[in-house]
Amino acid sequence: MIRTALLAAVSLAVLTGPALAQAQARGDAAGQERVLQILRRTPLIDGHNDLPWALRQSFGNDPYRVDLATNLEATTRLHTDIPRLRAGGVGAQFWSVYVPASLEPVEAAKATFEQIDTVKRIASAYPSVFEIATTADDIVRIHKAGRIASLIGMEGGYSIDDSLGLLREFYDSGARYMTLTHSKTTTWADSATDAPKWGGLSPFGEQVVKEMNRIGMMVDLSHVSEETMTDAIRVSTAPVIFSHSSARAVTGHPRNVPDAVLRQMPANGGIVMVTFVPGFISEAVRASGAARGAEMTRLTALNPGDPDAVKAGMEAFNAANPAPKATLDDVVAHIQHVRDVAGIDHVGLGGDFDGVDSLPEGVESVEAYPRILAELMRRGWSEADIRKISGENLLRTMRAVEAAATAQRGERPSLAQLPNDGAPE
Repeated sequence: MIRTALLAAVSLAVLTGPALAQAQARGDAAGQERVLQILRRTPLIDGHNDLPWALRQSFGNDPYRVDLATNLEATTRLHTDIPRLRAGGVGAQFWSVYVPASLEPVEAAKATFEQIDTVKRIASAYPSVFEIATTADDIVRIHKAGRIASLIGMEGGYSIDDSLGLLREFYDSGARYMTLTHSKTTTWADSATDAPKWGGLSPFGEQVVKEMNRIGMMVDLSHVSEETMTDAIRVSTAPVIFSHSSARAVTGHPRNVPDAVLRQMPANGGIVMVTFVPGFISEAVRASGAARGAEMTRLTALNPGDPDAVKAGMEAFNAANPAPKATLDDVVAHIQHVRDVAGIDHVGLGGDFDGVDSLPEGVESVEAYPRILAELMRRGWSEADIRKISGENLLRTMRAVEAAATAQRGERPSLAQLPNDGAPE
């Protein structure tokens, strides 16, 4: 045995240049094929993809304006199409029905319903590929049939316009999670990237979480402040999710999940679906972005009313400070940290494809999942571990949320309302 291992080590050592590259490529290909075999039995469930918004912004909100049945990498900036979803082994996708936090709540509600309609029209345009799913059992059934289960996730609690009745209507329209905030603090919950008003959830915000539990809508804590995370976990009678967040201990962005919250996941039963946004997974990218933002603020203050001077100053700054790149290894570091702190049962994947302008090297589109999972296996993850991160963890969480709703089926819908005095000054 020792002699065999030594011979193998010597054989690898003498491989250099093209020979070594070819050997590594064969190993990578074998690892990815092994992953794809696993994903034929276990659906890979991604927690967050912004294709509906990308279609709204660039293709007139019309799935027929772009042929998703072809590989669009060379002809569009889209990260998502059917060939690349298939190559990535994606078995179920939560399509984000995102609208900007800058919209007035009534306009946000309208735009969110329109985004839900977009998801359904995507599924209708390609019925042999996509099917709308609303339950964990739907995901399993659709995946076994060889199609991609299409689920709806709302991004931003301002879309309910402070109305639990509207929340219920979104659920009835197919939404199965709601991110409590986006980039701005709402009238009932603090965001991670805005000034706090409530120290977490307001009393009405707690009622929102409870009503989500009652109807079976998953509580998504991506984008919320640490205090809101803690409040929601305390209030919720069902597991929570982070549909697209990473680990703050690895990259110090406020959007990421701190270890104190990760350690609460086992008792809560929830899941953190690691995202691939460069500024959230690479400390170098995060720091570079912060420096560019500070320089923009400085130049704007120095040159009021002179956008050309600001532009020239930023061009000079960028030339002197080239932006670093995130990598697949950065993604893996966050996945491993969430596993180390929260446990293997509480980690998943939430790429945020088509919701960002850039992606890590090696993770350029939805076809990247086998590369990520093969790298995890190379580092010692078992097939059982890969099944958990790919889909089993989310299916378990979703079923627990469904069970919590079933247990409350006899309870009346909440009529709670936001107090007229609103948020404190």
